[in-house]
Amino acid sequence: MKVVADRHIPFLKGILEPYAHIEYLDPVDITRENIRDADALIIRTRTRCNRDLLEGTNVKFIATATIGYDHIDTEFCQNHGITWTNAPGCNSGSVMQYVAAALVSLQQKFGFRYSDKTIGVIGYGHVGKKVAKLAESLGMQVLINDPPLEKEQGVKGLVSLDVLLENSNIVTIHTPLNLTGEYKTYHLFDRKRFAALKPNTFFINTSRGEVVETSALIEAIDNGQVAAAIIDVWENEPHIDRNLLRKTFIATPHIAGYSADGKANATLMSVNALSQFFRLNMPNLNISLPTPENHILYLPTENNNLEYIIQKTILHTYPIERDHNLLTSQPENFEQFRQNYPVRREFHAYTLIVDEKIKHALATTFTKIGFCVAVKNN
Repeated sequence: MKVVADRHIPFLKGILEPYAHIEYLDPVDITRENIRDADALIIRTRTRCNRDLLEGTNVKFIATATIGYDHIDTEFCQNHGITWTNAPGCNSGSVMQYVAAALVSLQQKFGFRYSDKTIGVIGYGHVGKKVAKLAESLGMQVLINDPPLEKEQGVKGLVSLDVLLENSNIVTIHTPLNLTGEYKTYHLFDRKRFAALKPNTFFINTSRGEVVETSALIEAIDNGQVAAAIIDVWENEPHIDRNLLRKTFIATPHIAGYSADGKANATLMSVNALSQFFRLNMPNLNISLPTPENHILYLPTENNNLEYIIQKTILHTYPIERDHNLLTSQPENFEQFRQNYPVRREFHAYTLIVDEKIKHALATTFTKIGFCVAVKNN
């Protein structure tokens, strides 16, 4: 059996070699000619699996090591007997960590209290649920919008998009990209939607670039509807709009989900799905991840300002400004930054030592967010 894999998928090399012939290629080299005799593909979002790529090939199975799958022509695959799979939830913890770093950066810059803010979470899947829990742990009011979840699964307690926009100080998007249909999200945020925001809203997009109309967002920033934008995903990646880049509070190169943990999860989900499809009977796999530097943190006892401690701790695990500075100084290297992204571990890889004298709220909050917490007895 032959498998063609994107060579930038981490932790993959060496896993499948005992079971198949593996050819690792750059996304630009994953062409019809180069996959003609492949039985399976393991890819990322940069490979568009459509008629142009797949017609006339031997491909029977596609695994994308990503949550999103809008780069796969699912109708073509269904009509031509090609099974495909994605990795739902693989990097939800990573995106939640990114949003946490964005929120504390906003708090650091604008000086608000979390308890005074309402956050609107659009999309209540794997990521949206974790972001909502994060916001609640920080003391925010949370509004949730997810029409398909409400209509098809009868989930209660959700609000309409109009109600969410009217009442939220912060809006964060976690939807898939749907180009058509009842739940279309392409340009979900156009001029009309931005006009419906409360003035001076903080706006976060880690979903897909095409969910937001670029020119409309620029106008919303210029007219004050959006006080600060945190943008990880862009229209026309990697050729991003430089005007929007200049106006964005935090700009990053589509790496919100790029923690080592998320990458490992995606790789394992892809390999396990391939193994099951081809009945390879592979053993249970485990990927050992590096321990982050300074992974044991002693929380200060002299400063009981909970919001300050949260800010410093979260930015220790992920200094989001680093990625912003790289992209804004070298936007032409958007793709290189993604492909060579440094190791980032999620909250659970860090242990916080809390002095027993500190308020119980501190340990409780960090545990809810996802850190490992240990109490030091004096």
